[in-house]
Amino acid sequence: MKNLSGKTAVITGAGSGIGAGLAQAFAEVGVNLALLDIEADRLSQTEESLAGWGIQVAAFPVDVSDRDDMKKAAANVAATFGDIHILCNNAGVGYAGVPLDQVPDQDWDWVVGVNLMGVINGVQAFLPLIKAQGDPGHIVNTASIGGHHVMPDWGHGVYSTTKFAVVGLSEALADDLADHAIGVSVLCPAAVDTAIYDGGRNRPDRFGGPFDRPADHPLVGALKDGMTPVEAGRWVVRAIEDEQFYIFTHPHTQAFIDRRHDRLLAAYDWAAQVAPDIKRG
Repeated sequence: MKNLSGKTAVITGAGSGIGAGLAQAFAEVGVNLALLDIEADRLSQTEESLAGWGIQVAAFPVDVSDRDDMKKAAANVAATFGDIHILCNNAGVGYAGVPLDQVPDQDWDWVVGVNLMGVINGVQAFLPLIKAQGDPGHIVNTASIGGHHVMPDWGHGVYSTTKFAVVGLSEALADDLADHAIGVSVLCPAAVDTAIYDGGRNRPDRFGGPFDRPADHPLVGALKDGMTPVEAGRWVVRAIEDEQFYIFTHPHTQAFIDRRHDRLLAAYDWAAQVAPDIKRG
């Protein structure tokens, strides 16, 4: 996958945010694009923005949390493009400001349905097609720095739960595909200037329908000050070319990881200290 020109990429959540940034970044290196999103209007805007790039682009409205919908989309993408080389399971929704014990059941179902099951549904729908064609391929799952670190006082637990799961899923997937010519990466950005915090605008009726979140959460300001979506997309292109598994787009977040690892190591020190007492009973 060193030369991506002429390959075909599938991107979920392509109507806006990092998904739209991925689309532009791939277009810059000549990749054909199958764009998937639940928002048909924004999806059309992304498709129109790529006119004139000299690549094949097609849009497929889809709800990633709906397994059957994703399987139908995969069949339509394959019928339109033939071989599929890159899968970006990127669709996601933000959720913050609510302590875990106060999160409504329908919101748990919605966030898990999009952020985790959306990735699983993407893998289940598209990976068999990538395997069957026998060409090299690559899967990129969008997690977050929130998949390695919980931001204190943000009420971010539902979101981080799903993103930690995506990191674990991606690590397992990379192991499963080690004997295939299919690479895996997990994208773990910090703040990117997107509307992910406003994901409630797209909540399907079966999860309670659309809703608005208060705009005074600190996450909103952090996102506005974040990197551009296309910059995040270029990180992904480079990671595929370099066969990089973890994609940490914000180097300063190493401090978050270091603090978490310090806690883990301290727990092992404690375990070694108390182990003799445990054995003696």
